Amino acid sequence: MTADHAAGPLLEVRQLSVHHGQLLALREVSLRLPAGHVHAMIGANGAGKSTLLRTIAGLHRPSAGSIFLDGADITSLRPERRVAAGIALVPEGRRLFPSLSVKENLQLGATARRDGPWHLEAIYELFGWMRDRRHQRAAQLSGGEQQAVAIGRALAANPRVLLLDELSLGLAPVVVRQIYALLPKLAESGVTILLVEQDVSQALAAASHVHCLLEGRITLAGPPTSLTGGQIEEAYFGVRA
Repeated sequence: MTADHAAGPLLEVRQLSVHHGQLLALREVSLRLPAGHVHAMIGANGAGKSTLLRTIAGLHRPSAGSIFLDGADITSLRPERRVAAGIALVPEGRRLFPSLSVKENLQLGATARRDGPWHLEAIYELFGWMRDRRHQRAAQLSGGEQQAVAIGRALAANPRVLLLDELSLGLAPVVVRQIYALLPKLAESGVTILLVEQDVSQALAAASHVHCLLEGRITLAGPPTSLTGGQIEEAYFGVRA
């Protein structure tokens, strides 16, 4: 047994259910994420993937179930308290402040930062172009550059758990490959990553563990190397291949 499994999961979700009005968006979802790994949540549009990340980040209130960070129950913590505890979300669509500079957007991410290695210079080093363009407004950046700033903003909080929502959405394949190439470096630094992705092949290549959501339920889980194409197709669509 590895040390991280022996010590228990860094992030644990137990029997989590979430409603959007009368709609049950998540149904008794459970996850255990050890530290320093990349986990992928795949599933079709509307499966509940973004709802799960937003609930872990504190932006949705669960109807039932619990969320634990390093053994502590954080289910009732407000979003800003979760950031301070070590959970950071890169939302779908980036959600940068377009009129602010790259540097100012990064500084906003550091408002509730924990102690740790991710300061501005370290983020500039991670993204080689960013230091020279730190005074440029976010609105003037390409989609891939905006996604990099959104990741940098989350890293500025020094998260223990980094939640990445639809990382590749709307980006050119070459940009997607560049961004995904950063994930092993982040995991090596001790950050645990949970990413939501509709691009199944990209998720399988990047993650050490994959979960599939279908209509709010986990239908498949395991290391990518242990899952067949037929199993993934059945779990993703709810029909036998």
